[in-house]
Amino acid sequence: MKRTALITGASAGIGAALARVYAEKGWDLILVARRATLLEDLARELTVDHGATAVVLTADLADPDAPHRLAMTLEQRGLTVDALINNAGFSRTSGFLATDPDEHAAMIDVMLTAPIALSRLLIPGMVERGFGRVLNVASLAGLMPATGGDTLYGPIKSFLIKASAGLHLELAGTGVNVTALCPGYTLTEFHDVNGSREEVSSAYPAWMWQTADHVARVGYAAVEANRPRVVPGWRNNLLAAIPKLLPDNLALKIIGGHAKRLKRI
Repeated sequence: MKRTALITGASAGIGAALARVYAEKGWDLILVARRATLLEDLARELTVDHGATAVVLTADLADPDAPHRLAMTLEQRGLTVDALINNAGFSRTSGFLATDPDEHAAMIDVMLTAPIALSRLLIPGMVERGFGRVLNVASLAGLMPATGGDTLYGPIKSFLIKASAGLHLELAGTGVNVTALCPGYTLTEFHDVNGSREEVSSAYPAWMWQTADHVARVGYAAVEANRPRVVPGWRNNLLAAIPKLLPDNLALKIIGGHAKRLKRI
């Protein structure tokens, strides 16, 4: 019997790339996002290219009840989740005071509350079956000093990284692997959606950018190897290490300069 991976935020970017990698590796998919048409197109692609069964479930994870409704739908349809990939996410870079509080609440629900809720709902079944994979798509931002402009994004990802590490330790020996994937700048629609495409494209050279396919393959390999955390690319690993060697005030000053280059504060 083929195993099944549920991927949130699967309609584009890293989520869609992860779906393609999992299908290539012989998994069936449950694709979750808000945009049904994109999910249906991806599902057809995965079936044609890899023979995968791909179920489409639309959900808006900004709704706090969405994880529970998803779990009920899975149970009603007899769908078993062997891998949970918490990938859905977005950011707002106009500044804390200039961002609608409802948008900040949605960020917290989508990137923090939903991954924790889905993990709590789905991991018990994995433990009972003696097999499971949980891949939480965090960010290099979660390993860096705080920034202004996208004030909540980094802290949310830091939480996800720490929570993943705790789960990784707690589930040792159960057959359930837990990994936090921490990509740096990746070529997706992410920066188009938050309105920073022009700034980031002009601020950073091509060598700093990775493809979604590369990030997805690194993430898949890491969770299969049961690594607690993975940062794709040696340059990103170097960037993650440098702040640990600097005094806090200097690290914050450097990151503050980064934010001003992006004209976001």
